[in-house]
Amino acid sequence: MDYKEIIENVQRSGDLSEFAEIFESFLTDLENGTIRAAWQTATGWKTCTWVKKGILIGFKLGTIIEYKVSANKSYLDKSTFPERNFTTADQIRIVPGGTSIRRGAHLGKSIIIMPPSYINVGAYVDDGSLIDSHALVGTCAQIGKNVHLSAAAQIGGVIEPVGANPVIIEDNVFIGGNCGIYEGVIVKKNAIIAAGVILTAGTPVYDAVNDKFLPKITGKAVIIPENAVIVSGSRLLKSNNNFSIYCPIIIKYRDEKSDTSVELESIIR
Repeated sequence: MDYKEIIENVQRSGDLSEFAEIFESFLTDLENGTIRAAWQTATGWKTCTWVKKGILIGFKLGTIIEYKVSANKSYLDKSTFPERNFTTADQIRIVPGGTSIRRGAHLGKSIIIMPPSYINVGAYVDDGSLIDSHALVGTCAQIGKNVHLSAAAQIGGVIEPVGANPVIIEDNVFIGGNCGIYEGVIVKKNAIIAAGVILTAGTPVYDAVNDKFLPKITGKAVIIPENAVIVSGSRLLKSNNNFSIYCPIIIKYRDEKSDTSVELESIIR
């Protein structure tokens, strides 16, 4: 099905009826990974803006309804984006305790989700990853295989502006507790982000191994290189050397000792 053409027609005409007929199929294909908000190509990651437009149109299609949780508890949200339901055939573990996964989110096999966590529409979480307690996977964020999101890690979502890249975490990355990764930052394979590190599009990251700041292209987020091990640090302000400002630092590149400290246990999967 050519979702892109239909979505762009709706954008031009303002007539939602054509997309309303296929919206359920659109959500299902997001969930099974047939379509996704970003793809890795030979030249790097490419954002599929039409997927994000489709999600936005989905909000316009919906009306606010009451979702009953119990006799005394309910919540209010758009009718087009309820929680996603799972069965044992999905081969994932959702531990009891308040986790919510919205429709339109893809979850691969052998994933563990500890409570409470939240995974939003358009997110893509690949096989073998662990989402720990109080972790967030935001709208359209892309999480690779065997990624560990530690407790209270926040992976920001980007639904608007439509052209903005989502946060992308590649395979075998370890994200420490209370980390925040936002604004389209890309973390390449096998990187380790220590507890408490904050990464945004405008955050200068210093590579202490190579004695330089990571390259930054205007209008694009920083790319954390493969195998980088990042901790929180500080740097002197150029305008006033009496003060320091936060600065993530690559203290080394991953080695055998690093691998041992973040090794995932297949037995729990």
